[in-house]
Amino acid sequence: MSDFPQVLTIAGSDSGGGAGIQADLKTFQMRRVFGTSVITAITAQNTLGVFDIHCIPLSSIEAQIKAVAEDFNIKAVKIGMLANSDIIECVAKSLRHYAFEQIVLDPVMIAKGGASLLQPSAVNALKRYLLPLAKVITPNLPEAETLSGIPIRNQQDCRRAAEILQAAGAENLIIKGGHSENSGSTECRDYLFTPHGEFILNAKRYPTRHTHGTGCTFSACLCAELAKGHSVEAAARKAKAFISAAIAAPLNIGHGQGPTNHWAYCDE
Repeated sequence: MSDFPQVLTIAGSDSGGGAGIQADLKTFQMRRVFGTSVITAITAQNTLGVFDIHCIPLSSIEAQIKAVAEDFNIKAVKIGMLANSDIIECVAKSLRHYAFEQIVLDPVMIAKGGASLLQPSAVNALKRYLLPLAKVITPNLPEAETLSGIPIRNQQDCRRAAEILQAAGAENLIIKGGHSENSGSTECRDYLFTPHGEFILNAKRYPTRHTHGTGCTFSACLCAELAKGHSVEAAARKAKAFISAAIAAPLNIGHGQGPTNHWAYCDE
């Protein structure tokens, strides 16, 4: 049997290659885990925006998950774009059926260019069906506000939002601070909330427009590190270092919000 941990990403496809399934598989490769995938939607997008979304039929999503579950020893799962309530319920049902563990939920709602990637009516379904299954959820500030129902302006607000989401079933949360209104800050701060304590993840803030796919990449790295057997805190710190390096060394691709550099980070 292979010594390489096997992981699964359940997400949308990004034709521009900077986010979604494509970013996840690049990240898995860089973190030395074997990546499998289930595509929930096909998007026509590039660095300038999202121009079309085609949701995959539920039967095809179920078939993809079944094919992966019955042949691979999946150690961790990353969930990204799910688009609507029906897909959320379909994925949750399969996750329970195959008893997948170490689920990382990135509650993708809005693309970098502003396009909606999750129907507003699906937010309650996300909270009801997936929060209780997730080992870690990784919302950015706007997503944490939507899920918790409260405005977030500071660390105390983050703490309150985490309490609300943990009461709703989430075990561990990482609220990412890249969208902080304190845009003049030289620091990008994320908050990790676990049943055992609260941790701050700091990194330098870089003035760049090339940040497409940062959330996908961060959660994919987190998933990979959990699959290797690392703790949530250790995995979160590695993911923070990985995405910080990816942002710091931009590829300058595209005419809009370009992708991050998935091969920038190297620790071995």
